[in-house]
Order: sequence, then C-alpha cells, then structure tokens
Amino acid sequence: MSFFLGIDMGTSYFKAGIFDEAGRLKGLGRRFVRKETGDGSICELPVAVFWETLRICIGDAVKEARIIPKAISALSYSSQANSFILLDEEGKPLTPLILWPDRRAQSIFPSGLEFLKGEDFREKTGLGIELSSEFAIAKIRWFQQEHPELWKQVESVLTISDFLTFSITGKKVSDLSTASMTGLLDVTECRWWSKSLDMLSLNEDLLPVLQRTGSFVGALTGAGAELTGLVKGIPFYLGGLDHHCAAIGSGIIQNNNICESTGTVLACVGYSDKYSADVDCCSAPGVKAGHYFRMAFDDNGALALEWYQKNFASEFTIPELLDMAKSIKSGSEGLIAKACANKYPGLTGFESVRSFHGHAHFVRAILESTSESLNKLIRILDENFSGRVISTGGGAQSRLWIAIKRDRLNAGFYTPECSETACLGAALVGASGLNKSVDWSKVVSAWVRYNEND
Repeated sequence: MSFFLGIDMGTSYFKAGIFDEAGRLKGLGRRFVRKETGDGSICELPVAVFWETLRICIGDAVKEARIIPKAISALSYSSQANSFILLDEEGKPLTPLILWPDRRAQSIFPSGLEFLKGEDFREKTGLGIELSSEFAIAKIRWFQQEHPELWKQVESVLTISDFLTFSITGKKVSDLSTASMTGLLDVTECRWWSKSLDMLSLNEDLLPVLQRTGSFVGALTGAGAELTGLVKGIPFYLGGLDHHCAAIGSGIIQNNNICESTGTVLACVGYSDKYSADVDCCSAPGVKAGHYFRMAFDDNGALALEWYQKNFASEFTIPELLDMAKSIKSGSEGLIAKACANKYPGLTGFESVRSFHGHAHFVRAILESTSESLNKLIRILDENFSGRVISTGGGAQSRLWIAIKRDRLNAGFYTPECSETACLGAALVGASGLNKSVDWSKVVSAWVRYNEND
C-alpha cells in the first residue's frame, strides 16, 4: 500500500495529511503557527519555529495513520502567497520568514512601484486585483530602501514554499502557481517578467527556476529528512497556491465546476483553457500547458458572522446562532445586511432594522449578504456559469448557509467528502506526479468524492 503526504502551509495553521491510494485521509496533523507580530506592523515566522511546527504536524499525521515514514511514496505542498525569506550566498537565512500580513512597507507603498498601475501589468501578471503593502514586492522594495547593507548580502529571494523545496531537496525551484501572486511572473510565457524585475531592480539570478505544479523536483535529502522527520529518498513534487490546491482537491480541474471557500474572506476558483486578464480576477498557470486557474476574492466572508457573535451575541456560539437562523424565511423579514457589515460602527451596517428583529434575523441577513457577494464573484469568473459549486471552508459546515447560496445562484452545491481539500490537493499532486502515465483527470476522479447538499 502506498501513502501520499500533502502539506498545507496556511497562515494560521500548518497541516499535514496522509492519504492512501484511493485518496482517503488516514492521518492528519494540525498546529497553530506561532508568529511574531511586534507592534502589529510586522508578521514574521522564525525559521526554527517553521521547522518545529511542520515537523510536529507531519509526525502527528504519521502517528494517526499508523504508518512508518518509509511508507510515504511522494509528497507535495499547498502554500500561502507572498510570504518569503532572504538568503545569503551560503543559503543561510538573512531574515525570518516574512509572512504576507506583514505591513512594514506601508509607509513607503507605492513609492517606486508605480508600474503596478501600468496598462500592461494586469495583462502580463494576471493580477486584476489592487495590490497593497502586503505583497512581497512592496517588502522587497522596503528592504532595498531601509536595509541596503543587508540587501547587498542577498543571493536568493524565496517564497515560503520555495524555501521548503530548497531546504529538503537542495533545489531552488518555484511553482508557477504560487509565483503568480508575486507580480513578478509573466503568466502566459511562464517566466519571470523582465519589466517587473527591472522596475524593482531585482536580478533574475536571485529567483528560483520556474516549473509547473506537479513537476518532479528531486528526492528528499538527508538534511531534508532530518528537518521533516521523514526518510531520505521520498520523491518531492512541486505543489501550488493554497486556493489552487484546494481547487484540485475539490476536483474542478476536470469539469466546469467552481470551487468557493467561505472563510475569513470569500474566495472562488475556476479552471479554464483560455487566458483572460480581467479586472477583479487573478489568473495563473494551471496543471497543464494552456490551462489556467482563475480566482476572485471578496472581503464579505465569514468575518461578519464572527464579528456579530463576538459583539452582539456572545452568549451564543456560532453554531447556535446558525441554528436559530433556520427559523427565519428568505429576506430576513426585511432586514438587509450590507457587504462587510462588520466594517460599520455598531449595527449601522444593517438596513431596515425593526424592533422585532432578533439575533436570528441578523445572522440570516449576514448569510444572505455573503451569498449575494458569492454570486457576484462567480459571475466575474464566468458570467454564464451553469455548473456545480463545490463549497469548502468554514461556511461549508453550515447546511443553512449552503442552502441560501444554492437558492441565490440556482445551482447545485456539493461539499467534498474530505474537508481538508488543500492537503488532499497537495497529496494528489504527488500521486499524479508519481504516476505520469495516468492522466490528471483519472486521479482526480478516483480521489475526489462529494456529499450532495439537497
């Protein structure tokens, strides 16, 4: 029996999932990421903490799966975007891992980065969203300006997943999926974009070699085995961006479905054989040449529900509030929640408030507001969408929320049998890489199963 390891390097939690040959989750490790935030303007992950957290996750997954590390046939990863580290000529860290929520560059952004608003930027990079100081390129500029002596020592700029790859295989390789969110990638040519590098005064030699998700990088080295608690020789394959891997783990790369995730933010991912650099959308290379992931985001996710519970209904849990909202009919008896109601003072993010409106009404109104935002996101990806929606994230745990979304979109909603879709997608990447003679779609069909939400 072969087993496959999928590592999910999220911002709040790292996870490690071990799957069998049929894509069944056999063991899961999950650990909170202990970040250093200082006065609130920084968000760093010490290298030692990175490895400790990852090693514990993998160890817990192996233990729960009741296997030995030698039984793992391949591994890959799912990665957050725009988190990076600077290395010197010996490959040693000059900085901790600088995670994407870090806002140290806020004081200088967008100075020196005006090219981000150029007409060709969106067409070349596929980034149709507004960039901010949280993007890696802003912080690279900050290091250049604020720490020129340190910058002179830099020989490698690696994303968090590049750093994992380099550390455990000795190869400096970057996946096109994660690289697509840096603003440095020419998406259609699948190479670093020279204009972006020139404007940033960034030598291409500082960046890894680019390859597609699913590419074989090499086997775990002895050092890699020691860092991860695994064994030397396990084949390692390039993973991808967390949203992309979750989409792979949701099965959308073989059909006309769209994957939605209702977490802190609302995110949608589609898959297409045509490139389109649209406003409010991010396009990235897919698992095959000529195919592309398309993503759209909205802040109107689950955060408003969490905010309401914390500030106005703390005597109830969120599941209890959701259960209460089941008694309220569509339309919330006239109560309307604005998008991101949590960003308004008090309850001013709600319209047509009446004295009889209780917690159940407010919660139902928030769910309806999020469903309206989801409809807009899906139409951004495909204005004529007629497929199924695969629902993931925390919102997928609520049948009421899914029912409201289904009614608003008039579409079938399904939840994956395995809720750890990012880990599943990463493990599936490894399994597909190991079986090059088998088409992606066949592995996806064998591994991904759904629960229909009637």
